[in-house]
Order: sequence, then C-alpha cells, then structure tokens
Amino acid sequence: MIDNLTVRRIGPDEAAIYAEALADVLVDCVEGGASVSFMLPLSREKALAFWRGVAEGVARGERALLVAEDRDGQVLGTVQMIMLQPDNQPHRADIAKMLVSRKSRRQGIAQRLMAAAEEVAREEGKTVLVLDTVTGGDAERLYERAGWQRVGAVPKYALMPDGAFCETTFYYKHV
Repeated sequence: MIDNLTVRRIGPDEAAIYAEALADVLVDCVEGGASVSFMLPLSREKALAFWRGVAEGVARGERALLVAEDRDGQVLGTVQMIMLQPDNQPHRADIAKMLVSRKSRRQGIAQRLMAAAEEVAREEGKTVLVLDTVTGGDAERLYERAGWQRVGAVPKYALMPDGAFCETTFYYKHV
C-alpha cells in the first residue's frame, strides 16, 4: 500500500494543470499493453492533446476527473466519469480511463479510485454506472470484487495497443 495516498476529484481550474502528469500515466499504461483507446507508439503530444480535451470536458461539466497522488503530489492513477448522457439517461454515467501507472499497481489504488468515482456518482445523482474492460484482464477481478455486474462480452470489440484484437467485457453497477 502507498502511504499518504490521496484520491480526489479535480476541479475545472486544476484539470488543465494535471495534463502533463496524466499524459505520463497514459503513455506508461499504453506502453505496458493497456487497451484504453490508443495504439503504439503513443506520442506524448497525442497523450497531452487527449488530456487537454478531458480538461475542457471537466470545465463544461461533462466529465468528472479523479486522481490518485502520493504524498509528493505525483499522480499514480486516474479515472473519469462521463456524466454527459442522452436526455433519457440523466441517471447514468460511464466510467472511463481507469489508469494506474505500472510501478504503482497492486497497491489498492484502482480500488480507491473506483470507490471515489462511485461517491462522486452519488453526489451527482447518477444511480447507474457502466464500464467496459479487456476480457481476462486484471481489471475484471477489481470490478467484480467491487460488486460490478458482468453483462457480457463482445469478441474483437477493440484492439490492443500492438494491433491485436481483444474481447471486451461490459459491466454495470447501481450506486
């Protein structure tokens, strides 16, 4: 476990400031084989552009952005909640980009991020959360231990960063 780990929601004024640190985490995860919408090689510029876009979404109130930081303020992980949904789904949000740097894994950070995301969901009046993850990956165990319900899997839904197909499993949770 990481001593003095802080997990918190980043406000609109801070989101852009965190783009650099979040880009480091994203590049690290993709280089480690995480299927999180990006292909290898992932340039720092592309990662920064992604996080700047996320910051704009946070500023518009479309996303909630959470980070896990160590006592020195180093970002070790992050997760997002996409709150902007169609008119007939105001009660739902999508969990996206659960990322923990490779050197910080297996220390409870992802579990703390998910618990914090669920709390933010409740604060925002979201009662149904959905997410997807690579079938057979470590994240499946995390979500199932946290009470997420498996809906099903779609073969060849996405690509791994190296271009290989991967199956994706979908989950939901009522909070």
